[in-house]
Amino acid sequence: MFNTKNRVVFALLAIFTLSALLAGPAQAKRKHKPKKPNTVKVMSRNLYLGADLGPAINSSDAADFISKNGQILRDVDTNNFPVRARGLAGEIRKVSPDLVGLQEVALWRTGDASFTPSITGEYTASTVKVDFLADLLAQLNKGGVKRYRVVKVQNEFDFEAPADYDNDPATGAVTLGGEINGRLTMRDAVLAKVGAGIRTRNIKSGNYEHIFQPVISGIPVKVKRGWLSADVKVRKSKWFRFVNTHFEAFGEPQIREQQAKELLAGPLKSGTKPAVLVGDLNSDDDTVSEDDALAYDALTKGGMVDRGTQKMTFGVDSGIITDDAPTNFNQTIDHVMTNRPKSVKLLASGVTGTKPLNGYWDSDHRGVWSNLRIP
Repeated sequence: MFNTKNRVVFALLAIFTLSALLAGPAQAKRKHKPKKPNTVKVMSRNLYLGADLGPAINSSDAADFISKNGQILRDVDTNNFPVRARGLAGEIRKVSPDLVGLQEVALWRTGDASFTPSITGEYTASTVKVDFLADLLAQLNKGGVKRYRVVKVQNEFDFEAPADYDNDPATGAVTLGGEINGRLTMRDAVLAKVGAGIRTRNIKSGNYEHIFQPVISGIPVKVKRGWLSADVKVRKSKWFRFVNTHFEAFGEPQIREQQAKELLAGPLKSGTKPAVLVGDLNSDDDTVSEDDALAYDALTKGGMVDRGTQKMTFGVDSGIITDDAPTNFNQTIDHVMTNRPKSVKLLASGVTGTKPLNGYWDSDHRGVWSNLRIP
């Protein structure tokens, strides 16, 4: 016969036993729940420098060169990067990539009119007209929340020359109509998402030896292009090498081919680590002319495999990219690739910037992104 004390003990034992029975299966289920595969999302985004440089490169003489330079500066104003930066930042924030490779991250500056910088390379223009990187970061990190940080910036083409900015040759007679100097510093950059468990090391960058070297109005110009790389670990991924590049847009296709070979012999030579390449390659195997496939073919022959979208990524067919600009998206020249296809699997990919916003296309390119599984 149970007394009151025994009844209490029995009741407690029953509760503990029932709790154990109920908790056991749930705990076991949690213990054996399969882990989600580690994913890494990457993005390539060409920002469009703000003007078509072709007319200046192909100018007939010094006066025509200065006139075309003035048009370039006015086109930069018309293409309004501070407004476009809002759309570009919106693209990046919506996709939320861990790593972003940026191309054509232009820095435009002005200074006193002079031929000297064009000839000597001793550039003096220092008044910032528009800084694409600063404007984009301001939009990405708007509201005081730091969402993306700069891993590395690489300077590429840098050139300064007089320009007829006010479109009145009479006001700049000393320099054949140029009343101001305009300076373009082209840059590429890599961004990393803040607070996403991203570690970087062995950060490097460089310029290609094979470059386009036009002679413009008697002045030899070196159009520098280059690459950036960083060894990266994203959350529980293995270490891999992230590489961003922009191959030559002008000049002979063989220049792009040589740049691809330099990339294979340089940063893409990643040892046992997988490499993930993003960038504007200005080349593809089936959406451009035969010669323009040379760079892409060099990469695939070197062991690189596509891990990106097959959608068309270029182009807005006008130097002015307002929302009424003509479009003909018929090339896939922005790519995501890897040299370790067995280790780097494509889960999903897509494009951004598919329609105008705020009165402009965000760029003459679409952005491309890939969600990758890197164990």
